[in-house]
Amino acid sequence: MSELRVALVSLGCDKNTVDSEVMLGLLASQGFVLTADASQAEVIIINTCGFLQDAVDESYQEIQSAIGQKETGCCRAVIVTGCAAVRYREDILAVDGVDAVMGVNEYANLIPVVQKALGVAAAIQPLTTDLELLRIPSTPKHYAYLRIAEGCDKNCTYCTIPAIRGSYTSRHLESLLEEAKRLADLGVRELVLVAQDTTLYGTDIYEGQKLHVLLDKLSKIEGIHWLRLLYCYPEHIYDDLLAEMAQNPKILPYIDLPIQHCSDKILKLMGRRSTEQSLRDTIAHIRKSVPNVVLRTTLITGFPGETKADFAAMCKFVEDMEFDWLGVFPYSREEGTPADNLPDHLEEKTKLARYDRLMKIQQGATANQLAKRDGRTYEVVVEGAEENGIYFGRSFGEAPDIDGMVFISSHRHLQLGEFVQVRITETFQYEVVGEVVTQTP
Repeated sequence: MSELRVALVSLGCDKNTVDSEVMLGLLASQGFVLTADASQAEVIIINTCGFLQDAVDESYQEIQSAIGQKETGCCRAVIVTGCAAVRYREDILAVDGVDAVMGVNEYANLIPVVQKALGVAAAIQPLTTDLELLRIPSTPKHYAYLRIAEGCDKNCTYCTIPAIRGSYTSRHLESLLEEAKRLADLGVRELVLVAQDTTLYGTDIYEGQKLHVLLDKLSKIEGIHWLRLLYCYPEHIYDDLLAEMAQNPKILPYIDLPIQHCSDKILKLMGRRSTEQSLRDTIAHIRKSVPNVVLRTTLITGFPGETKADFAAMCKFVEDMEFDWLGVFPYSREEGTPADNLPDHLEEKTKLARYDRLMKIQQGATANQLAKRDGRTYEVVVEGAEENGIYFGRSFGEAPDIDGMVFISSHRHLQLGEFVQVRITETFQYEVVGEVVTQTP
């Protein structure tokens, strides 16, 4: 199979990125040649996102683009995987030019599926390891995502994930530590822990929540310098976790805390387990327990039944909480979800107007939080360089791809992935500017 070239298009979230990296590793282990140029590939795999309708539309566009390569390139097979492939399997199979469809839990069968789509038969090398251990990271060399669990049991009324990815399933500590050591050997220095809910890690396979135990063990791996947490649901934040974050210097004081709303009525309609008061209490407890913690959250505007009073409460909540980072999403009506059947759906223009209002409020909050960094020195990982010789990177307060940047001036050349000490000299709405002080060993 070594002469066969495969291109993989990865769409959607960081958890989907991990799936793509697993597939790349599996393909490479069986002798396929990987290429980023779809026009040079005999096989094109589209790893789709199916969470929101916009993502589904993007997936179909990529599928059609891949099919077009059968006419203009050397493509012989188009294979569709991922969340949209689960959600719309029969519809995608019916698309002329699609040769195979695979769900998110079927990657162990990838090679036979590719061979069948090509109409060839070849010997398959036996797999002697977890698929995750075959991963070929697609992120910059210095960081990688570590998926610690799959699936979700929450059944929020707007969400399609449980139907797509199944119930919450933690990975065993031993497997995660082995994967983390392998990533460290490849040069990864920052691990970003992801799952549908990272704070629930271990509850299904161990006695209680074990995220703090996992973090402690990961921090002892040689080469790992930063550990970052995403997707920490507020109702599952616990004291042992906060204590580990506060005392372990490798665990960044950064928490992504998706809350979606603050109105008790809307939270109940969403199937969420928090209340406005519990959210306020949790946020206050986090800030008291973890000094200088950076908080990111996400909110949904225009959920069915959201009144002007509900939205006003959310605006007040955002003003009061002063989150460092905030992502806002207008509600997307998704077929097959309980929320789709709720009464009182709002017009798109109302959802978008409320989105704009929230983002304007948050702009001020983010600018105020960044202004507190002026004159202070932070450790920053270098991500790249601008044309004018200014570098850019991230401190503990910025997660990859979703937050702002630290722009860096330096009298010497900086390497991608290098950690440097940067003194902040200016702050803006979403970015800060600084100068290198000393190099971090």
